[in-house]
Amino acid sequence: MTLAERLKIALAATDREQPILLTGDDRDDDRVMATHPAAVLVAVSDARDPSVILTQRPETMRQHPGQIAFPGGKVEPNEDVIVAALREAEEEIALPRDRVQVIGPADRYRTITGFEVTPVIGVVPPALTLMPNESEVAEVFEVPLAYLMDEANHVQGSIDWQGRKRYYYEIHWQERRIWGATAAMIVNLSRRLKWTQ
Repeated sequence: MTLAERLKIALAATDREQPILLTGDDRDDDRVMATHPAAVLVAVSDARDPSVILTQRPETMRQHPGQIAFPGGKVEPNEDVIVAALREAEEEIALPRDRVQVIGPADRYRTITGFEVTPVIGVVPPALTLMPNESEVAEVFEVPLAYLMDEANHVQGSIDWQGRKRYYYEIHWQERRIWGATAAMIVNLSRRLKWTQ
């Protein structure tokens, strides 16, 4: 069975179940916060040991400097989430759209900055040459899928922010800290896919 077939089966099988998912970040000042559609590509390499492509944002960026993220961004008018995720991945890391076998969208996540983000799962050939767009991406790297899907690596943390305790997840991979919306989407994917080797 191919990686794409395994991912399709895992995503479809859980449609009948109701895993407990993280829905998003809350803001005290705006309970009915306007949301803007966004999409990210969860690109899984079809290697012997599959891995997920992630990016690190430049430290010089105004928003979320240095954070780790999936390639992605806003959904433009007349785009759906799949088209947006593929376009953004091509713009950010030069991942050709025609090299992505789209599996489908996963569960949306609402960010504290007002975006409703849909992760789009896709399978890509291993060892692709990717080129980061330096204005948006400092580095492209991969993390083993099995590591990301292992709930033992999902560490819950908390912080006092705006007079309230906030909870979040983080995943440490080598010297990197994956946290915030990216970690939350990984946690959701782990719960949704119930990935096993």
